Amino acid sequence: MFYTFHNGICCRYSLTVRLLLLVLLLCPLTGACSGTSEQHDMPEERTNEATISDTMGTKRNSTSPATVALLENPFLSDRNQTRKLESYIARINTDFTVEAAPIENIHEAGLSDTIYTINFGSSSLELYAPTQTGELLLQVADIRSNALTLRNNMRVGMSQAELMTKLKNYDVRILQTNTEIVATNREGAPTSLRFFLKNGKVSRIRYEGYVD
Repeated sequence: MFYTFHNGICCRYSLTVRLLLLVLLLCPLTGACSGTSEQHDMPEERTNEATISDTMGTKRNSTSPATVALLENPFLSDRNQTRKLESYIARINTDFTVEAAPIENIHEAGLSDTIYTINFGSSSLELYAPTQTGELLLQVADIRSNALTLRNNMRVGMSQAELMTKLKNYDVRILQTNTEIVATNREGAPTSLRFFLKNGKVSRIRYEGYVD
């Protein structure tokens, strides 16, 4: 009886020890596997974050440079160039003069802005330069020769048909008669670009911008 009881205790003790050893052996392995899985997942999350970051960067980089609408500036499409007087002068292929005159700011008394006038032959450009903003805003352009061309090579001397083809590339409202073609905004600022016609060709171009 004692022998049987003793054997029973030994068997149960042996079985318990074996189970304990098995648990101890499995725990490190399980922890290692779990740790390996977590370590493996972490770089994948970072990779995804990097991919998102790169995608956002690509979107930012793919954004086209700031451009201006035709009726905001019919000569220059790059906003950075519109801030430089030299950008207009470089497009004139004849002799010219530049005049600068101070003008009082209409919004703030005592603040003086500048009006620049570029004259070349019977043509002229008038630009307004607010002191506080550093902008150079085209107010008026009166072009009577081909010494200065507009964007998309629109110019004095071109045919009426060619002009209409080029204007249709822009989001503008077009009014046409036998003596002139007028491009205006569909909505927004009341600016206009007028092409005067003579014998089926452009004889004069006048731009009237809007400056607040």
